[in-house]
Amino acid sequence: MAQYAITFRLWVITAVLVGVSISCCNLGKADEGEDVPQTGTGIIGGVPQTGTGTIGGVPQTGTGIVDADPAEIVAKALLCFSDKYIYSSCEVAYRLTEIGKLNVPPEYADSYCGGPCLTETHLVLSCIENIMKHFVFYNKATIQDVRDTIKAGCGYGPERGNFDVSEHLQFEENNAFKTANQILLGVGFMFGGHALLL
Repeated sequence: MAQYAITFRLWVITAVLVGVSISCCNLGKADEGEDVPQTGTGIIGGVPQTGTGTIGGVPQTGTGIVDADPAEIVAKALLCFSDKYIYSSCEVAYRLTEIGKLNVPPEYADSYCGGPCLTETHLVLSCIENIMKHFVFYNKATIQDVRDTIKAGCGYGPERGNFDVSEHLQFEENNAFKTANQILLGVGFMFGGHALLL
């Protein structure tokens, strides 16, 4: 009977350690996006209401178009790429494209990062985000992915001069896979260690 009590305690300790180790690790970005308007039932008899939504009394960004056609919203977001007031000084060859590609060669990094192209690219991203917060480019990159690529490309680390958004996305996916493997390996070692103690 005493052996079962010790085994039960070890299982409880193991479960607690697994729970703590999983909750302490950053497994994803579940808390990110808390400022996104939430879908709800509205206030009139449980009928869903359309609008931009508010959180904490702060209006959220949106299209300003009630009952707009999704194609119309996307078309409006795509106009940000050709707006002559946004992209005015940056050479066409180095601009962000609608497919999510930055055609900036590594030797042009200093000029890009210190010149008008960087500012104008951020203006385009803000323009798109103000119209459609969760815009996804053709290469499956989000607005934040492009911003992260620009930050890495303009940084002074090993990725300086690399403005390939697709390559940056692939690198992030590989890192996420490695993190998940490390967590599973840790859980495996915990159970293996428990089995050795028996």
